[in-house]
Amino acid sequence: MGRKFLRNMIAGVSLAILFGAAVANVSLKDSHPDEYYVKPGDTLWDISKVFLNEPWLWPELWHGNESIENPHLIYPGDKIILRYVDDKPRLMVDDSDSGVIKLSPSIRESDLSSPVPVIPLETIESFLRDAWVLDKDEIDRAPYILGGENQRVIFGQGDLAHVRDPETHWKNLFKNYAVFRVGERYVDEKTNEILGYEALRIGQGKVEKKSGDLISIRIEKSEEELKAGDKVMVSPPRALKSVYYPSAPDVEIEGAIVRLFGRLTSVARHDVVVINRGAREGLKEGHVLETYHRGEVVRDDQRGEIVRLPDTKSGVMVLFRVFDKVSYGLIMESYLPIYKSDIVRSPEQ
Repeated sequence: MGRKFLRNMIAGVSLAILFGAAVANVSLKDSHPDEYYVKPGDTLWDISKVFLNEPWLWPELWHGNESIENPHLIYPGDKIILRYVDDKPRLMVDDSDSGVIKLSPSIRESDLSSPVPVIPLETIESFLRDAWVLDKDEIDRAPYILGGENQRVIFGQGDLAHVRDPETHWKNLFKNYAVFRVGERYVDEKTNEILGYEALRIGQGKVEKKSGDLISIRIEKSEEELKAGDKVMVSPPRALKSVYYPSAPDVEIEGAIVRLFGRLTSVARHDVVVINRGAREGLKEGHVLETYHRGEVVRDDQRGEIVRLPDTKSGVMVLFRVFDKVSYGLIMESYLPIYKSDIVRSPEQ
């Protein structure tokens, strides 16, 4: 495998792809090395953990140099060195072959075929492409599968399904549609507010004909059996991106986990969760939040009082999908099992 190929495939280790916000305090690990050789498959988060107690604070260690117009990427085999400049720790890339020390990382957006620098793409790709959060009105007004050929109510690839739109009678008709199934209802446990409804894309089809408020679509792809009642919509427009810029939220955030994916009772590193905070609270994709176990309520028999013990930090997440009232986050660090209803907060730093 040539170095040119590796440079194309591991562009995800480009160091400035990730972080845009400066943070005042950076804590180096006591056991940090003075140098590190980048390995194939490394992410920036992995490299950061070698040097930092809080990996997402990586940019504070880079010696910025705005005069470099075409800063280089970091690739497997590159040597990262720790040096002190004006008594402050700095990380640099030592290019021994050319005798040049690279003082600044680069910024690059790549397509979904490239690795994600800080968030493993294979873990979140299905959520980027196939998951959405809708409100009740959007669901109620969405067209739905009514039936099919030969009185069928279950459909798969190659089948013809008839879809009804009693609301607009297909005022804006497209060539292709996605089939969604409505799943979890997201509810704020404290306020009982309905935050939205999970909608997962399970298939797609192409329009063959229209008759009144009915269209017939040929199912071209199905992740599972489609059935009468499933919703049909144009996939919401979204510019899928493969890089994120983790940073602390601009405002103080405190919320809770309302949904776990992939496991029944708890999640861990590289699992996906949903939290009850979103764009209306000021959250954006790339924001970093910490997770906490809520402190146990105990009785102090000596004082005759009820006391809540301190919360316990259990992990760190990066948000990669942000809707109005909820957000999807990937757990990047888990010190303890993480549960539904656990607290999420802005990072302490």
